[in-house]
Amino acid sequence: MNRTYEIMFIVRPDVEEVELDKLIETFSGYITTGGGTVKTTEKMGRRRLAYTVRKFNDGLYVLLVVDAPASLISEIERRLRVSEQVIKFLTVRMDEEDKRVAKIKAHRDAHVKRSAQPQVNVEAVAETPDAPVAVTPDAPVAATPDAPAAATSEPTEVAAPVAEAEPAVAS
Repeated sequence: MNRTYEIMFIVRPDVEEVELDKLIETFSGYITTGGGTVKTTEKMGRRRLAYTVRKFNDGLYVLLVVDAPASLISEIERRLRVSEQVIKFLTVRMDEEDKRVAKIKAHRDAHVKRSAQPQVNVEAVAETPDAPVAVTPDAPVAATPDAPAAATSEPTEVAAPVAEAEPAVAS
């Protein structure tokens, strides 16, 4: 079963452009003869390394996006490891990442954030069901008989709770 992989490898900075092209063609040939396909090849150019690798501070970065079986990938990694021109490489399986990203996008598209939906004054709609209602964000919210008017800026008085008298216990 073929899966999608990204193979990035770093080539020594003293390698010439012609030799780099030949190296890329060689690894692409290994992939195609092993039953895989090379989707894209990208030469990312010379970049500074984060730390010294085999006494080099710079390297030529190459990225291959490949569809191949896992057994072929392990063979490519073995060949990258023994290649003298390659100083570092990394292989990442991308099909699981693509599935995860697609799932997140589908979830985001299905669920619209509630803050993005317009606010509707439910009490105003309930009072006049037949008349069209224009709702504005600054419209005051009508108080219900159960709840105090929370939208008004006037303070409301709250009665202090009445303490129940404890029954006297005779001793």
